[in-house]
Amino acid sequence: MNATSPVGALLLCRTEPENVRTVAHLLRERMLLAPAGDGWSVLVPEGRPWRDGGEGGADAEPVDRVVAGWAAALAVGSTWPVLALWWDGDRAGHTLAYGFRRPVGYVWLADGTPVGEDEAMRTFAERLGLDPVLDVQALEELIRPDPDADARIRLRGLLAVLTRIGLNLPPGLDPDTPGDRLYTAADGRPETEAISWTGRREAVRAPLDAVENSRLGPWMRGPGARLLGGAQVAAGLPLALWGIGRRSGGWTFAGVLLTAHGALGLAYDRFRAERTGIVATD
Repeated sequence: MNATSPVGALLLCRTEPENVRTVAHLLRERMLLAPAGDGWSVLVPEGRPWRDGGEGGADAEPVDRVVAGWAAALAVGSTWPVLALWWDGDRAGHTLAYGFRRPVGYVWLADGTPVGEDEAMRTFAERLGLDPVLDVQALEELIRPDPDADARIRLRGLLAVLTRIGLNLPPGLDPDTPGDRLYTAADGRPETEAISWTGRREAVRAPLDAVENSRLGPWMRGPGARLLGGAQVAAGLPLALWGIGRRSGGWTFAGVLLTAHGALGLAYDRFRAERTGIVATD
């Protein structure tokens, strides 16, 4: 790509930057992370996969395919959705990933011609909690033929709808900025931080942090985790002893398994508390 490459992408996460930071390391790509409004964060990728190609000097990859994969990776196991915006010389579009649900997206040709499915935009609105009347009507305008609205205008219209639920992108981070200048526009701001791969230790720690920040978090650490682990041990030991007395291998195994699971849960809670310097309290 040349110095005025039209290819660009942004990853919008509906959560605070501290929740994005640990998970974003797993993408193993240089990115910049910044707050993007009330309850939103933005990741600005450097763009090597579609600018220089993959590892080993492979051909450049399509930007939509790359960012859709990144969005899915960030969203799995999290409680917050990830919206990937992308554009190139021929098309523009978005992909919304949310947990283990099937991602949904929409595409416009460069001249603004819609080529997606109407149902995908309605699903998009539902998953983000947009107003089912006003916001959906605004989104439907974006998927109707309009000779005066090209693909970049369609994306700006999409971003305008999202401002109603708190999105506020930093200046220069929008489809009007050439793709290779997005990173420069984000760099140097006081609230921006660099995200980069830090090695195998991060690969182990980040998934744990991601799960602990998910819906399972309260049952992995803290009072809820200790209550659950203690209950499993309290129920598992008598069950194992009862199974031994009845010479029932099945009940004995179930009791031992329940006890072991509870003990491991208690040990994990203690281990993570010590590693993070947090003393467990009831």
